[in-house]
Amino acid sequence: MKYTISQISEILELKTPAFLLHTISVLLTDSRSVTYPSESLFFALRTRNNDGHRYIKELIEKGVRNFIVDNVPVNVVGTPNVNFLVVKDVKKALHTIARHHRMQYGIPVIGITGSRGKTTLKEWLYQLLQPDYRIVRSPRSFNSQIGVPLSLWEMNRDSEIGIFEAGISLSGEMKELQAMIQPTLGILTNIGGEHAEGFPSKRDKCREKIRLFKECECVIYCSDDPLIREVMEEEEIAARHLDWSVTDPDATVKVTINKRSDGSTGIKCHINGADHEASINFNDPASIENAVGAIIALIYLGVAPEKIAARMERLTPVGTRLNVIEGVNDCMLIYDSYTGDYHSLSPALDFMQRRATADRTSTVILSDVMHETMTSENMYSNIAHLLKQKGVTRIIGIGEEISRHAPYFNQNSKFYRSTEEFLSNTTPNDFSHELILIKGSDDFGFHRLSEVLEARQHETVLEVNLDAVVHNFNNFRSRIKPTTGIVAMVKASGYGAGSYELAKTLQSQGAAYLAVAVADEGVDLRKAGITMPIMVLNPRVVNYTTLFDCRLEPEIYSFEILEEFIREGRRHGIHDYPVHIKLDTGMHRLGFLEADMPRLKKVLQSQDVLTPKSVFSHLAAADSPEMDDYTMEQFEIFARCSESLQRGFSHHILRHILNSTGITRFPEHQYDMVRLGICLYGIPTMPDHSQGDLRPVSTLRTSVISIKEWPAGTTIGYSRKGLLHRRSRIATLPIGYADGLNRHLGYGNAAVWINGRRCPTVGSICMDVCMVDVTDTPCKVGDTVEVFGHNISVIELADILGTIPYEILTSVASRVKRVYYRE
Repeated sequence: MKYTISQISEILELKTPAFLLHTISVLLTDSRSVTYPSESLFFALRTRNNDGHRYIKELIEKGVRNFIVDNVPVNVVGTPNVNFLVVKDVKKALHTIARHHRMQYGIPVIGITGSRGKTTLKEWLYQLLQPDYRIVRSPRSFNSQIGVPLSLWEMNRDSEIGIFEAGISLSGEMKELQAMIQPTLGILTNIGGEHAEGFPSKRDKCREKIRLFKECECVIYCSDDPLIREVMEEEEIAARHLDWSVTDPDATVKVTINKRSDGSTGIKCHINGADHEASINFNDPASIENAVGAIIALIYLGVAPEKIAARMERLTPVGTRLNVIEGVNDCMLIYDSYTGDYHSLSPALDFMQRRATADRTSTVILSDVMHETMTSENMYSNIAHLLKQKGVTRIIGIGEEISRHAPYFNQNSKFYRSTEEFLSNTTPNDFSHELILIKGSDDFGFHRLSEVLEARQHETVLEVNLDAVVHNFNNFRSRIKPTTGIVAMVKASGYGAGSYELAKTLQSQGAAYLAVAVADEGVDLRKAGITMPIMVLNPRVVNYTTLFDCRLEPEIYSFEILEEFIREGRRHGIHDYPVHIKLDTGMHRLGFLEADMPRLKKVLQSQDVLTPKSVFSHLAAADSPEMDDYTMEQFEIFARCSESLQRGFSHHILRHILNSTGITRFPEHQYDMVRLGICLYGIPTMPDHSQGDLRPVSTLRTSVISIKEWPAGTTIGYSRKGLLHRRSRIATLPIGYADGLNRHLGYGNAAVWINGRRCPTVGSICMDVCMVDVTDTPCKVGDTVEVFGHNISVIELADILGTIPYEILTSVASRVKRVYYRE
């Protein structure tokens, strides 16, 4: 669908633009995602940490000619052949255009909201309805105030039904989403504790979510949740209610669940006097809940019972993760387990592009691609253009369709009819120093490609949830003033999680600084493409040339190191280099004392090599309320010292003293910046839940490699210290103290999590393996084991060992494969 810029202007009730012939086919909100510049309309959105107006000049140079702004930047005023549509609120303008576009189509639209399962339900409905309709739907989980309008923009004359997600994080947001989506059928998945920080209570969150259904013709929800049932009644949703229940015989839809031993589930929905039976190849509660909602939606839409039964049985898992994994021969893999459709390709390429570095070329391995309305010729032509725009230099196509359209792609492309053909004609040695995106439909089994190209095949992995990093970062950002910056601590290789992917994520979230422990960590981040300011907290270095070239900003904590930096800076011709002055206000570890302030100012004022960018200190007992008098003394000393230093300089010197605990307990002392450390990784420092709903970032997983049954009296492991007191099933796991599993966690002192149950260790922890008791746990070889994460907390293991969570996280060995992912 295309609009003229004049039509866009009319929709927004603005005066006629200067250059009338421009055509708009792309709504652009991210300056890094340009694909068709001449047909793009860029929305210069202002956020808490960024401003789209900054990128207008750069976009003009790339060929973008149409902009929606709240003011025209001085550096682009008068640019020829460029339209600036000036509005009061850029985001509202985006919503207005999306709302207008939605109103052009009188097709059924399914709106899905809830705390969990929205994307899975959307994709399942797509799988189930695809034979009957041409479907437009949200790409990936585009369900926000920005994602929804971009999703709706994909509606066109060929669309026969729409399926869109709506996600909210603050009160008042659903009104805007409802006005844009205007669903005719609404589905509520559930109401949980996720994204609860922006609401006074869970009831308020529930009330806000169901406002999506304000003008629906029908709404589907589970009435077994008393909160949902009560709020539905309170809000007086006028739509037809298809409420379902497994316990209430008076529900509109009575549901019977039959979990089978083979892992499948039988579902019977009794509605309007008729039974509709189906089976799914899943038995977890979330899948069952989504399946029930899908069945009822299909019944409402008039799909025949026999078709519902046949299609439900063919449902496949929905992979929502983008995994980032170390590959062979210094490659980096991005494995996208999401559906292999056209609209999900661009977000995956954007994710890839933001991880590109100068020392790796970009490669895409792509299967046949699905699209509901576009001809295959147009689609593959567009894909070839998209790959070229994203800087992809090598393309490998797998499948009959993409191979048939090989002429659209560049000369450095190869095509194979099947995954088997590719694997039989390719070896890992065919790849070197490449960033490789692997994206394919379920039918192609691309997980095999990922396995072949992975650098390490160790069954033990540390999974790092980048969405949890964003969640925890935003949790703490909501506690501070808009003008206060966050210094994100990524020292010790991101507390064991690996600093590069974390740094990329934090850079995109708008952190003010990254902080590393030593210069080498900062150098590695620069080599990996990190451009934001980096603070080095232990700056003893040998190679000053590299430090200066990489713009790493050192902590200065003594006169000795201050004079050394001044001397080396002069030798390198450095002027006004930013440094961070460390004060000792009570930790008594490193830093200048209050008595040092006159001399410190004199030395700094007598040279032009270094300039104090910030002054900071560490709290010694922020987490000990009984020592708050001491903490208050530290604040007083810091205030006197920092004010004394500031009086010696005309520029503003940033101040920061609060750590994660300090942000929580002493928000009045946040100054210009705060330092977010262990809480960024989902580990609370306060036992009273005052730090909100933090999510674990790191999960250490392994797998069962052997199970044996032994009689009572048998001993397990070294020194025969694992004595069995009953007939037992003992599982062996490929993780030991060389991987970071402390030996003191053996002998039943700790447990792992397998299939929903705790399984205690047996005998000693060996170098590469350990044993656990699975007598009371149904499991088999190959089952996943959680060593720590959501079910076995790092805090629990630290308490067992009499240490702190930091040590647990940073002890995970480098030989353990790191897998980074985003949903």
